[in-house]
Order: sequence, then C-alpha cells, then structure tokens
Amino acid sequence: MHVLVINAGSSSVKFTLFRKSDLLVVTDGIVERIGLKETRLSYRKGGGSRISQNVQVTDTRQAVGLIAELLKDIDQKESRFQTEITGIGHRVVHGGEWINRPVVIDSNVKQIVKDCFDLAPLHNPPNLYGIEACEDIFAGVPQVAVFDTAFHATIPEHAYLYGLPFKFYREDKIRRYGFHGTSHQYVCRTAAEFLNRPIEELKTISCHLGNGCSITAVDGGRSIDTSMGFTPLEGLVMGTRCGDIDPAIVFYLMSQKQLELRQVSDLLNKESGLLGLAETGSSDLRDILEAQKGGNRQADIAVEVFTYRIKKYIGAYAFALGGVDTIVFTAGIGENAAFVREMVCRGLDRLGIVLDPNKNISDQHHAREIQHIRSKVKILVIPTNEEKEIAGQTLALLPRGNGYDPRDGSVQLSTP
Repeated sequence: MHVLVINAGSSSVKFTLFRKSDLLVVTDGIVERIGLKETRLSYRKGGGSRISQNVQVTDTRQAVGLIAELLKDIDQKESRFQTEITGIGHRVVHGGEWINRPVVIDSNVKQIVKDCFDLAPLHNPPNLYGIEACEDIFAGVPQVAVFDTAFHATIPEHAYLYGLPFKFYREDKIRRYGFHGTSHQYVCRTAAEFLNRPIEELKTISCHLGNGCSITAVDGGRSIDTSMGFTPLEGLVMGTRCGDIDPAIVFYLMSQKQLELRQVSDLLNKESGLLGLAETGSSDLRDILEAQKGGNRQADIAVEVFTYRIKKYIGAYAFALGGVDTIVFTAGIGENAAFVREMVCRGLDRLGIVLDPNKNISDQHHAREIQHIRSKVKILVIPTNEEKEIAGQTLALLPRGNGYDPRDGSVQLSTP
C-alpha cells in the first residue's frame, strides 16, 4: 500500500511514492520543461541511480498520466495498482484565511484554491491542475491538499497586519500569510525529536534557505511570525527576489526610470536578490561563492548582504520569542553552505549563539548539532523533507475503512 505526493508547478510535476507502512520512498522523480522543447522525465527507484529520458508531454494532465504509467511499471502489479495507492497528497501554496490545515479535497476546497489564484498566480493554478488531473487519472483515490500557508495560520493579528488602512485587510485580505510552512513545520518537529524535548517547550527559529528563503519564529510548535508576507517577495534576500525594500522605490522606478508595472514586478522577483547584487550572471549561491573566492568584490558584497539580512531576522525573532532554544538551518543553502552558517552566526556570542567551526564544516547529510560547547543555543542542521511531511499529513486524514466517502475528513469551509 502506498501514498503518492504530487507537486505540480507551472512547467513541472514532481512526484514521490511512499510506502504507507513506514513512509520509505519507493520512487521519486519529476517531469520538467512541460510544454517546452526537450521535456524530460527523470526518476529513480528507491535509492538507485537516476534515470532520465525525453518524453512527449504538453500539459499537466499528460504529465500525471505518464507518472501513473511509470508507477505501474515499477510496481509490476498493473491490474491492482489503482488500489495500491491509498491516498494522494498535493502541495498547494495558498489557502488564504479560509484553509488553515490539511484537508481532504472536495469541490469546496478546489473553489478556495481557485479563489486564491490572485494571491499566488504562479503557483495555485498549476496546483489545481495537478489535483484535477489526479482526480481524473486516479479516480476514486482520496486526495488531500497540504498548504504552504497553513502552518502560519497561528500568527497573531499584531504580526500579520500591515500598517495600511484596515479596510484593505477587511475587504481584500491584504496581510502577512507566510510560505514554506510545510518545511518549517517538518524541521521544527524533527528538531524536537532530535533534541528529545517536547516541542511545546521549545522556542525555535527555523531558517529555510534555498533559492527562495524564509525565516520563521516558532513558539511551542506554533508559528508566531515569518519573514515572507502577502507574497513570497517580502523578507530575506533570495536567489532572484529582492526581499524587504522601501516601497517608495517602486514609485521611483516607475516615475524616474519609466518602468512599466510588469517590468517592476519582473525586476523585483526575477532580476534582483543574489543575481542582481553579485552580477555574476547566476543566482546560484555556489557560483557566487566561487566568484568570491576568486576575489570578485561584487560577489563578496552579495554574500554579505545575504547573510546580514538572515542575522538581522534571527535577532528580531529571538526578541519576539522572548529567547531562543534552537536555531535550525535547512534547505539547499541552509543544509550545505557552511560558510553562510558561519557568517550568520558570527558575532552572536552575547546572544548565546556560538558555532563550532569543526562541526559546522561536516559534510554529513542528516540531522546534526553544530554549536560549540559554550553555546547556550542549540544550532542544528536538518535536511528538510516536505514530501514526507505531506505524505504524513495525508495519511493522518485518510478514513480508516475499506471504502472511501469523499465527505469523510472534509471540512466545512467558508468561501472567500
């Protein structure tokens, strides 16, 4: 028996098939460059080597159909395969204020995902297309939506409201929503398990650092503040996103540089961040660090800005939490860039945050401590696993019976 996790994007569909009994990965992969030239399927069986091949796929439904056929071949039980998958979990980026927990998907849930298109125009539409494709191809299999925004539903009003006229919140729901919630939730719970402490006792700062970056203050397992806001643009400097800026810069760019609205949006979302600061032609921190080692001053500046912003948020959240027990680094940069972790923690001794340089440079790929023996704060590196988190939340909602009633596990939600 298995649970399938689907992450449908604008030009890709990622998939992971887990064994239901212990959530071990049976196979995982991606169909990418959908609708473009050289569309590819890449996958691996368990811990085996990756297999890649060109495929003829033009839309999300065809990609899901291809994945279904692949999984049948891997399982080698074509006649029984439909019943072998007991549930499908979908990553959905935005549920607004209307969905604050994982939910069994029904027409009401799909309508809310659609109503949030304007809040996440690059993510929610393909998320919904993935859901609809799975409903068609895996007919009768219960499906669950796990929302990036859901973990942040516990953020208090004083932290999620902006200093705008209140009517814009009341009428248009303009507020801080936060993202990467599934990752933050997973690593915070894993941190508590690793430290053998009840999560209710921990004050944690979770640093999800990848091409997209966010930091979350977690008090007793509940998000109380996070760096991303109304959209994923706010907060830290990221691969191509600017993060926090003075909003008046937008007016300046439009009035003095004659940029159109779309040009400003592209500038802030796609041309800024590490890409714009380093001027190396790459948003990949590995390339920028390599340029920095070669004496590239612009790359050095980009890394300093990037790490300073992280350090500033850690300080702010330590005070918002009233103290901190543990700091967690996760995602591609957080897990692998020892130099970034060293720069972030440098000079924080008075806050009880002291890194051990030898532990920090370890190339181990599992949860580990990297703080110095003098550190009052635990500093952890924890590989994130959003797919496993989605699979676990999906299984928790599946009805315990032989049949499946789509009304079971669903919730009555108010539409926007």
